[in-house]
Amino acid sequence: MSAFLHLSLLSIFFLLIFKKLIFKSRPFKNLPPGPPYIPYIGNLHQLKQPFHRTFYNLSQKYGKVFSLRFGSRLVVVVSSQTAAQECFSKNDIVLANRPHFLTGKYVAYNNTTLVLSPYGDHWRNLRRIATLEECSNGFNKVELSSKFSEMTFNTIMRMVSGKRYCGEDCDVADVEKARVFRVTIKELMAMGGVNNPGDFISVLRWFDLDGLDSKLKKIRKITDSFLQELVDEHRSGKGNKNDTMIDHLLTQQQSNPEYYTDGIIKGLILVMLLAGTDTSSVTLEWAMLNLLNHPEMIERARKEIDTFIKHDRLIDEPNISKLKYLQNIVYETLRLHPAAPLLIPHLSSEDCTIEGYTVPQNTIILVNAWAIHRDPDVWGDDSIQFKPERFEKEGEANKLLAFGIGRRACPGTNLAQRTSEAKQRRKIIKELMVFGSRVSKILVIDEHRIG
Repeated sequence: MSAFLHLSLLSIFFLLIFKKLIFKSRPFKNLPPGPPYIPYIGNLHQLKQPFHRTFYNLSQKYGKVFSLRFGSRLVVVVSSQTAAQECFSKNDIVLANRPHFLTGKYVAYNNTTLVLSPYGDHWRNLRRIATLEECSNGFNKVELSSKFSEMTFNTIMRMVSGKRYCGEDCDVADVEKARVFRVTIKELMAMGGVNNPGDFISVLRWFDLDGLDSKLKKIRKITDSFLQELVDEHRSGKGNKNDTMIDHLLTQQQSNPEYYTDGIIKGLILVMLLAGTDTSSVTLEWAMLNLLNHPEMIERARKEIDTFIKHDRLIDEPNISKLKYLQNIVYETLRLHPAAPLLIPHLSSEDCTIEGYTVPQNTIILVNAWAIHRDPDVWGDDSIQFKPERFEKEGEANKLLAFGIGRRACPGTNLAQRTSEAKQRRKIIKELMVFGSRVSKILVIDEHRIG
């Protein structure tokens, strides 16, 4: 049976290649340049992790706007600041859609979430809702990765449900549920992007040879169960009634049940947890790593805090605007280490042009923010150096693409930046100011893992 299956797959593969070679579709002229590709396979066999570095290397050979084939799908990779601006100014509406992958079908409630839903009234409403709703006992060892992850998870969970799910003072059952959910989300994130050949070579979906369908169904079951329990708790009155996002959405559900279904509510919560937890915690890890490698920056940040904040006080929200250097540290971290190096893919709804090249309808657009943020033509000869002082220049922060640009930019930009600044001020910065050199010897950060 196994031999027959392999023979059948091989026959189908060669049949498709023969069809591709004999019956060629109308070619588009003036496509962006790119490497040679194999029919129906495209360039998938050439891609290596991390993809943003692979795309950077390709841009050195084929230009800052180049094309690839992911199976039969055309992909255009943008690694130029000017091209990115053109994408989301002149072509903003054309590129306001998202490509639909298998993960979106199974886990993102059939692509109805804020991130993956098509551009239109439903997406506008979801964005409006999201925008409005918006311990160590000694100094033997400090492991910040889990602390940052727990902090950011708790921040979002308190917004949507009114209670914390991580920490010693939390309910044991809640802590375990949150742990399973977070582990599952990490598995989901690892499956995203161009890791799934079945998203681009449709014939592979017929056989599910890599077990992706079954894996995604398992992930959907775990995530949906966790989110449904949150919704049911608040619907029954058992959840914390603290004017939370879930409470607001359930109120809307009573007046408009056809639109505000449980799926829509769970999808909003899922997006906020996906976009607001690991992204912020990884950014904080990079910020700490870079500061510890530059003790003079720690000293400058300490002096700024001492100048504007009393020694016996934590920094409050209104004080952040006074701490310009601390804000610049966050900006520089986002520049060198964007949490989503390729942002979220866009899809062209009609033919358009980018820097003179033709981009056909239904082309996937990837913006390599990681490469653009390190471009010496944009940031100078010291573009790969950690240098917060560069943002003392007026308008430099406007060049950042870490949260995307255009109408599909991240609606949680302000929250993310406040989260990064808040965590530094409340738990870490004060300790770094006092213990700088000591902490640098005991801090445990796996740089390779988050690179």
